[in-house]
Amino acid sequence: MVNWVKNNKLTTVLLLIVGFFVFNYFIRFQELYGIGSSMMVNKSAVEPMYFDMAESAPAAGMGVAADTRIGFPEPEPTYDSVSTEEQRLVIQNSSMSLLVSDVRETGDAILSYVDSIGGFMVNSSYNRPEESAFGTITMRVPTDRLSEALDTFRSNAVKVTNETLQGTDVTEQYTDIEARLETLNKTKAKFEQILDQATEIQDILQVNQQLIYIQNQIDSLIGQRDALEKNASLTKITIYLSTDELSLPYSPDNKFRPGVVFKLAVRGLLTSLVWFAEKAIWIVVYSVIWIPALLVFVVVKKKFFNRPINKQ
Repeated sequence: MVNWVKNNKLTTVLLLIVGFFVFNYFIRFQELYGIGSSMMVNKSAVEPMYFDMAESAPAAGMGVAADTRIGFPEPEPTYDSVSTEEQRLVIQNSSMSLLVSDVRETGDAILSYVDSIGGFMVNSSYNRPEESAFGTITMRVPTDRLSEALDTFRSNAVKVTNETLQGTDVTEQYTDIEARLETLNKTKAKFEQILDQATEIQDILQVNQQLIYIQNQIDSLIGQRDALEKNASLTKITIYLSTDELSLPYSPDNKFRPGVVFKLAVRGLLTSLVWFAEKAIWIVVYSVIWIPALLVFVVVKKKFFNRPINKQ
């Protein structure tokens, strides 16, 4: 083992750095989420570690100065949960069911307003069933203008039958990403120092491989962080529009409403009449098949089954 370390000094340094990085992240993960409280490590007892390359560098042939000392990233401070409202990062989603006089006209007015305040449409759909017109619009609006937008949408409706607003607090997730990014950037800087000091091709390739791995992690975390920030700054709103209150997705407070029951009964009657009319049309269209078949059956039955029985 000692001989292997002497012959692979740079590799040993790299393994120590990676091992410390993994250990440091594991300790922070426990502290952030309270996992394995019985195994918590006192961070004040963890001191920055250094690897002395004064004696090993010349023998390894790396061309590193004898007094060079490679520093490891210090343990990161624990991020406490943020208590103030201004510092929380919350992703909000809202949905509304609106009874309107004209689905298309109201939908166009809503989209025009959303565009004017810096929002954008995610998707929209309109259809005109036999009972009533119906439309669904999904959009994103700036969170700082959410209250204004909701008031505007309500003013475009004859009646608001349902409205919900939900929020998801992602502060802990965001804080953890920031802490991991800081640690990764410090570790990357240490590897870059080693790369500047390395002269052997094999050593340079090994360090570059570690740098690529760390950079991929950094890019992934940056993407996650940016997505959280964007989703928090733009609230997603889904609006259901219809000219018929019964077509909207909501649960009424008063379960028994005679007017609604009457509408449902009339609608059920019309649906049954439509069903019978459709079946009658199918029967008429297929008469070119079943009428000749019926005639053949009648002729065959009279010829073969209605013969008089000869008595001896």
